[in-house]
Amino acid sequence: MPIIKSAKKANRQTIRRRTRNLARKNVLGAAVKEYRRLVMAGNMEAANAKLPSLYKTIDKMSKVRFIKKNKANRMKSRLTKKLQAKKQ
Repeated sequence: MPIIKSAKKANRQTIRRRTRNLARKNVLGAAVKEYRRLVMAGNMEAANAKLPSLYKTIDKMSKVRFIKKNKANRMKSRLTKKLQAKKQ
């Protein structure tokens, strides 16, 4: 356990950040997983309806720097490409 005051504070911050990051990871993962499930099942109407909310989630994660901007753009591009490939 930390003894120095600044180390105690750093420990508290780490715990808070870890909790927040795990929650964000779960939200992002669940959204992507749900979208992929819809695409693989061939449910194009639902996947199209889900896409804007998925974009919103990805953009939010990028905004708070949970993921980097280029990764967010790459994810959106690849997920959209999956949908377009399934449509044809």
